[in-house]
Amino acid sequence: MNREALSLYFERLAEFGPTLVESLWETAIMLGFASIAAIIIGLPMGTLLYLTARGRILENKWMYQTANIIVNIIRSFPFLLLVIALQPLVRMLYGRATGNPVAASFPMMVIAVALYARSVEQSLSEVPKGVVETGRAMGASLLQLVTKFVYVEARSSLIIGFTTSFVSFISYSTIMGVVGGGGIGQFAIRYGYQRFEDDIMYTAIVVIIILVQIVQWFGLKTADSLDKR
Repeated sequence: MNREALSLYFERLAEFGPTLVESLWETAIMLGFASIAAIIIGLPMGTLLYLTARGRILENKWMYQTANIIVNIIRSFPFLLLVIALQPLVRMLYGRATGNPVAASFPMMVIAVALYARSVEQSLSEVPKGVVETGRAMGASLLQLVTKFVYVEARSSLIIGFTTSFVSFISYSTIMGVVGGGGIGQFAIRYGYQRFEDDIMYTAIVVIIILVQIVQWFGLKTADSLDKR
């Protein structure tokens, strides 16, 4: 790339910069809501799946199968079809289905819960039975057993699972741009696909790649620091 082309690129970047920043903020809103839903709902649901599975503390076939089916159905949906299927509900809850990152967050919250719930179940299932038996021998209540023994033993795996899920959330947030949900995906489609602004589109792609790398690095670093084994 020669100096003139580079100068032209930076001029165009300055022109589209504010719109790019706005789209990143919309993406951050969607990711924030998805992450909150994953932690507040997905973590307890994954814990419920773990506790009610066969051979576990609260073994309950009916409860496990119900939660398991819900998670499987949501995870099996292609995300774009899930977004379209949920639009009537989103419109009823928010008054609109597109053009608002908060409304666009709802389908992401649904998939985030299912994704992280399954990840949590897998992480907790790796906890040695001896840890649970030790907690029960010490007279720990169910809440204490989960929070002070199982979660503590699985904390590194839980962080890695959340990091992996968060990277998926980033991918899903770009898909929201297809249906007018805003964010970096809509920015790339509007200026790259519809207006053939290839340099701006590739800039958006590079930003997404950098964001993913930062999230993965931070998540793995945090998990490594919590892993005392």
